[in-house]
Amino acid sequence: MSNPRVLCLGEVLFDRLANQLGRKLEEVESWTAYPGGAPANVACALVKLGTPSGFVGCVGEDAPGNELVELFETVGVDTTGIQRHPTAPTRQVNVVRSLEGDRSFAGFKDFETTEFADTYLKANKLPTELFEAADFLVLGTLELAYPESGQAIYRALELAEQYDVKILLDINWRPVFWTNPDIAPQKIQELFKQVDFLKLSKEEAEWLFDTSDAGAITYRLNSVEGVLITDGENGCAYCLGENEGKLPAFSIPVVDTTGAGDSFVAGFIHQLLTHGIQSLNDKETVRKILNYASATGALTTMKAGAIAAQPTAAEVEAFLASQSI
Repeated sequence: MSNPRVLCLGEVLFDRLANQLGRKLEEVESWTAYPGGAPANVACALVKLGTPSGFVGCVGEDAPGNELVELFETVGVDTTGIQRHPTAPTRQVNVVRSLEGDRSFAGFKDFETTEFADTYLKANKLPTELFEAADFLVLGTLELAYPESGQAIYRALELAEQYDVKILLDINWRPVFWTNPDIAPQKIQELFKQVDFLKLSKEEAEWLFDTSDAGAITYRLNSVEGVLITDGENGCAYCLGENEGKLPAFSIPVVDTTGAGDSFVAGFIHQLLTHGIQSLNDKETVRKILNYASATGALTTMKAGAIAAQPTAAEVEAFLASQSI
């Protein structure tokens, strides 16, 4: 696929989900590995909705790395921006689950967080031609935790500005990735002036801003075009253009919440590219865009595995039609 409209930069990895619920890390008997990583999830979800996307990141020259690159190629994600590290392994994350199925990150398989291939993403190897053709760049914050991949984030921001690419920053706070979590807030906040849209969970909003009021955060930053705050089954809050409000979540049977927020981001960007940025001035269109994003996120929770569960555009449209009857 040539000329992806959206570039997703950051980590792609395997989430190793504990098969036994309610157990501590050392008590888990077996695991099931699912492809994941927020930017990778967004890239795949976009393609399934019909928006060409490309992934930019680094994986190892190992079997898991090969598997993830093959997955992107099968889904149809552009892999021009993928770098391979000759010795560092592709990241695998241990995820334990409560009896209710809620997930918590419990460290990494066999290695320290600083030893994985994604931490070695090289700034000078980011393909400029991808940025020339793109409309949107989606960034997480986990690569800020490491010197080399942090430089790649800053380089991507420079390229996005140079080629007039809109930037969405998804906070995606995961303390387990940081060797010193205390430095994270400042590093993350330094990016705010350079991005156009900010997506946070309610907990992340309260952590960084002491409020989950989307309008208040937008006003305080005074530089972004929109703020989106997701809160799982409680829906989302938003401030986009002059439009501010809340949207309830869809009531559905949840199997696995992994990647729901990433699918929400994909649905939002897909709709924004469909309707155009200027559509954010229209109250009804904003609600329509966010309803679509919420539906994309909701459908992802109805099956296991972040990427495997992502819906097609036809499935989202059918779901929305069934909800409005």
